[in-house]
Amino acid sequence: MPEHDITSAAEALRLVQVSKTYGTGDNPVRALDDVSLSLAAGTFTAIMGPSGSGKSTFLQCAAGLDQPTAGRVFIDGAELTGGSETALTKFRRQRIGFIFQQFNLLPTLTVLQNVTLPLRLAGKRADRKRAIAILERVGLGDRIGHRPAELSGGQQQRVAIARALVTNPSAIFADEPTGALDSRSARTVLSLLAEAVREFGQTVVMVTHDPVAASYADSVIFLADGRIAGSLDRPTAETVAERMTHLGDAVTLRPAVGE
Repeated sequence: MPEHDITSAAEALRLVQVSKTYGTGDNPVRALDDVSLSLAAGTFTAIMGPSGSGKSTFLQCAAGLDQPTAGRVFIDGAELTGGSETALTKFRRQRIGFIFQQFNLLPTLTVLQNVTLPLRLAGKRADRKRAIAILERVGLGDRIGHRPAELSGGQQQRVAIARALVTNPSAIFADEPTGALDSRSARTVLSLLAEAVREFGQTVVMVTHDPVAASYADSVIFLADGRIAGSLDRPTAETVAERMTHLGDAVTLRPAVGE
């Protein structure tokens, strides 16, 4: 299968014939089916597809949160698959940033402590000055001593973005990062992710179901039935919604296995 290529110069993420199967016996579920792609460094890519298309499984395998059943994953040219869990954890801490829908901040830590936590977990000296500078960039310079419960949902997600940026990772994976936010906070968060690409040269891979969120990305990759079903460069909310409608119709009309 040919690779879906959105590369330019340096390569941030490569999947080579990645498959993921859940279950055994008569009814295994093939959540990813021979997916190959390459994403350039310094790009913002949205991953979309109908329910059950494999979006979440794609992110988990690409980010090293789950091991694929077959295939290989490379981050910044280094292979992510095949090592021990200890080595994988170390790799994730050094090279990957995460932004989740539910923020995943530690409630007993301050904003600044939450942001510098990945550095401490990786055994690195926490660069307080850099962390504060990043928090100022995301509009939270006056909140560094607050705890998560004292912040709005949008502010908590901005803390999560700062936490993902502080280690200068090779790639940031965002899983429905605006799913728990109101529309105004969502726009702020998406603008910050786009800025991270433009200003910091980061690579962002975002799973979303929202065409408006996807329109902030440089390109969109569509999944259906665990396979790449196309892509769209310079997306708008309208063009993404139209493509998603066609994908959903195709999946609905496709006969079930055995019919």
